[in-house]
Amino acid sequence: MRILTVNPGSSSLKLSMIDPDGSVVTENAGARHEVAPMVADMPAPDAVGVRFVHGGTGFTEPVVVDAAVTERLEALADLAPLHQPASLHALSEITAALPGVPAVACFDTAFHATLPDAAATYALPAEWRERFGLRRYGFHGLSYSYAVRRTREMLGALPTRTVICHLGSGASLAAVADGRSVDTTMGFTPLEGLVMASRAGSVDPGIPLWLIKHGVEASEVNEALESRSGLRGLAGTGDMREIRERAEARDAVALAALDVYHHRLRACAAAMAATLGGLDALVFTGGVGEHDPSVRHRLAEDLAFLGVSVDPARNDGAHGDADVTAPGSAVRVLVVTAREDLEIADGVRRCLR
Repeated sequence: MRILTVNPGSSSLKLSMIDPDGSVVTENAGARHEVAPMVADMPAPDAVGVRFVHGGTGFTEPVVVDAAVTERLEALADLAPLHQPASLHALSEITAALPGVPAVACFDTAFHATLPDAAATYALPAEWRERFGLRRYGFHGLSYSYAVRRTREMLGALPTRTVICHLGSGASLAAVADGRSVDTTMGFTPLEGLVMASRAGSVDPGIPLWLIKHGVEASEVNEALESRSGLRGLAGTGDMREIRERAEARDAVALAALDVYHHRLRACAAAMAATLGGLDALVFTGGVGEHDPSVRHRLAEDLAFLGVSVDPARNDGAHGDADVTAPGSAVRVLVVTAREDLEIADGVRRCLR
């Protein structure tokens, strides 16, 4: 079965055509309004898989899209206002361009459906939790699911206790016990947790309340937390490569931004390991996790008390999937290339099978 995978961003779109053997036939990328011409340039698929950031509590597996499913997906748009509408738009354009081809929705939140109640529950009034569905959903699930699969392949067996670091513009960690998510740093929205490129990560909830009380509009607070915070708020840019270059030139602002970034990363990674009761494997994925050896090296040093150590030569020379574990390290350290397209294709096959 040849599958077209559709990965919408808030303003961009990535398409991949995946053959039955898992090889990528062709890829295409562009603005999200260019769906029809992008599809026209690609071979005809047997099925389509579309990434959705949010599946709520109702969608915990890939699902064939019909009118009823679309209506339920539209109702979830308020939970992911930057991403859900983009996926809905892409779905509409794809189904119009490929009439009769089955479309399957695949969800980032689905991987975290296994979170225990203790990890998923916020200590908020019960009436709010029940009325509004306030809970930890977690995100980046398609990336985590692929990383789990690839880790098993690379090591020959799945480690019992794994912390996966999805580090990119958006960033989160997951505690994975025997392949199942038992904790994660993102919560009800993708704002919680780590310092990200432009998102603040976890902040005292009293801060936005205080700002609104003192005259800052709620919409401005939301926009700032999403788009003007994180590394951008600390260093003036969310581009880790630029910050790294400035830090190497001893730029004080860039150095301070990295200190904040790593302070949060270290604390959250240790918390994930504590949830697991120890650590057998540490896996890096996502743009920063895959391509920035300094981030991997520094986190390994920060987690040395857990037995983590990377080989400097392997770490600096890592390209694609790589084992960067130092000899004698008690914890295996891997780099896994993020392949959400392959995970979407796998989900489509399982759903249609």
